[in-house]
Amino acid sequence: MTITFLGTGTSQGIPVIGSDHPVCLSSDPKDKRLRVSVLISWKDYNYVIDCGPDFRQQMLANPISRLDGILFTHEHTDHTIGLDDIRPFFFRQGNIPIYASEKVIDSLKQRFDYVFANENRYPGAPAVEVNTVEKDKSIVLGDIEVVPIEAHHDKVRVFGYRFGDFVYLTDVKRVDEDQIKKIMGAKILVVNALRQQPHQSHFNLEEAITFAQKIGAEKTYFTHISYLLGFHEEVEKELPDNIFLAYDNLQLKI
Repeated sequence: MTITFLGTGTSQGIPVIGSDHPVCLSSDPKDKRLRVSVLISWKDYNYVIDCGPDFRQQMLANPISRLDGILFTHEHTDHTIGLDDIRPFFFRQGNIPIYASEKVIDSLKQRFDYVFANENRYPGAPAVEVNTVEKDKSIVLGDIEVVPIEAHHDKVRVFGYRFGDFVYLTDVKRVDEDQIKKIMGAKILVVNALRQQPHQSHFNLEEAITFAQKIGAEKTYFTHISYLLGFHEEVEKELPDNIFLAYDNLQLKI
């Protein structure tokens, strides 16, 4: 299984438009972050978690000939608004499977009514095959079982996903103990670490480290990073030995 980080930035990405913050002005490629998303590939299967505003750019940078489905964590714009850019895959393959909670599906239907239309469809519009994600119901993708993991993004419910020994969580502030049990034993954990200061709906760096150490994965990678976390190179030097900052286009093998 190959994990490709398509984007590791927060909702504004890095650099932020018009910002003169030193991190936004950095020349280090690892300090340049598109909106958060990840590609999971094995055998001939390709699945993406979240489809934000940079989806087209991410697919051009990490080209795949087939997209077997998109899993959504939650309904916020930086995780969903790229849905229209599935059109090239739709034109080649037909309806693209999506996996999301009922609330996320309702939100997508409001924003992309033409994608879900059953009658009088615009001929250039893509279409999807809807699959509802439930808290305690596994999903079969290709030839593996994927386990949804419920978490809390302030008052918004989010879903993370476990693919075998790989767990992906983002936009998390709290994970209940019954869901933590689903994570234990994973070899690779990905979780958000927004910034140094506390935040209402995201782990800050200290909280992310504490969570990672509780899970005890062989390796943990932080994502959904804002410029307020600091320079990639400087922050990573201060992390525990088995914890790393992810960066755009990083690939992991399991």
